[in-house]
Amino acid sequence: MPNDADRNRTGARTDLRWHSPGDRPPTTQAFVLEALRGMITAGDLPPGRPIRQDGIAADLGVSRVPLREALKTLEAEGQVVYRPHRGYAVAELSLDDLVEVYRIRELLESEAARLAAGAYTEADLARITDAAADVDTAADDADLVGMIAANRRFHFALLEPAGMPRLIRMVRTLWDATDAYRAVYYNSGDNRERVRAEHAAITRAAADGDAEALVEHLRTHREHAVAALRETALGETAPG
Repeated sequence: MPNDADRNRTGARTDLRWHSPGDRPPTTQAFVLEALRGMITAGDLPPGRPIRQDGIAADLGVSRVPLREALKTLEAEGQVVYRPHRGYAVAELSLDDLVEVYRIRELLESEAARLAAGAYTEADLARITDAAADVDTAADDADLVGMIAANRRFHFALLEPAGMPRLIRMVRTLWDATDAYRAVYYNSGDNRERVRAEHAAITRAAADGDAEALVEHLRTHREHAVAALRETALGETAPG
């Protein structure tokens, strides 16, 4: 999870309140759900951490009813788990779990990338390039939350032109299951620089319409993430 120095650069704690009424989701439950997702992504609620419902409800200015409903949604997605007599906690993934998620992502995302590569419009490529630039800006500022959000926009801008909405929904669920580990990966400056270089190669392949190069660069990108997490979040030794 982010260290103290990085936490200081991004703020001692993520500000999850909506300061403009027009920005707030349309229902209280949606607001709470988005806030919880932000806490998990930012590392404010790291894997294994019990979720103190009273404190979070007070912080967000809501009752426990929409909070419980949001937690049920996250439980269905695999982001939190319910433990009898102990309550909810952020889900922890074993190394085997993480590898399985990334393997399924490879199968689904490779299919989508092959189809998308032949379908990109100028508008699609602009979305990809803009998201990659946002990742770079956030990486320069060591803004982990901003980088995670921009990275997600980048990857789904690559995949959505495939025109397979059901497949994309499955991929989103897999991404949701590993959100808590992205802050761990991006906490390393070396990893942030690697991501930027890999995104540049992915963007070139997309611009060229080179399906096989795009699939290969995405595969390498995922493999580097898993290898780094073996060493950090999951306490394993990365393969040579």
